[in-house]
Amino acid sequence: MAVLPISPTFLVVMVVSAFALPLLFVWWIRNTPRYGREPMRAVLHVFGWGALVSAVIALILESIFLAAAMEIGPLYSYLSSRFSDPTTVFSILVLAPFIEEASKALAVRSARLQVHTPADGLVYGATAGLGFSAMENLLYGLTAWVTLSQQGLDPSASLVVIAVRSFSSSLLHASATATVGYGMAKGWLTHRRYAYAPFYLLAVVVHALFNFLTGLGQLYPGEFGGLVDYVGFFAAVAFAVIAITVVRYKLVTRRPVVAR
Repeated sequence: MAVLPISPTFLVVMVVSAFALPLLFVWWIRNTPRYGREPMRAVLHVFGWGALVSAVIALILESIFLAAAMEIGPLYSYLSSRFSDPTTVFSILVLAPFIEEASKALAVRSARLQVHTPADGLVYGATAGLGFSAMENLLYGLTAWVTLSQQGLDPSASLVVIAVRSFSSSLLHASATATVGYGMAKGWLTHRRYAYAPFYLLAVVVHALFNFLTGLGQLYPGEFGGLVDYVGFFAAVAFAVIAITVVRYKLVTRRPVVAR
């Protein structure tokens, strides 16, 4: 079935819906510290980097590496013997966490001159993740719109996809990349080149765990009953909320900077 053309008005609604909550979270995170808040101009710059540069880089690299990985016979056979959709499994559990956290780190790096404490890295890391998430929300919304349109269903339901992701995935991206940003800031301030490495790996693990929880229904279809999607989703949301709470606690308890 042909895809119905999307109206300019509805496209604007989708863009606003995709970016509204992530931008609200940016304001929330940026204003969490009691003192020494980061310049809003710099924060929005990093948000734009995350949305436009990091998201595009991640999309390109994931497509290339996924195509290459699926050509590796032993890997594909191993995944196929355990999962009904090996391509999706490898993408969400391996490629996405590694590539996306690395690409979002580029957005954090664009604010290097603004970083004076490790806590600054938390702010810019969370902001980079939220910018990335906003663009991801829009892309998932557009994909849902196309799918619903092809099936003859109401494509406006794609806004539900955006709304759900705006809350759950946005918090995940913010907390995971805040961890990377914290590690990068420590490296810059201590002049230790690879200080970010353990923080990056921790972010990858957090990201992969979140994807695992949200993807339980895809990974194990029919094996745990119809409630698996709901259980996995709410567990993932709880996980993301806890993670962002830890980030905010670090920001609230940050020490004052004498000179900036």
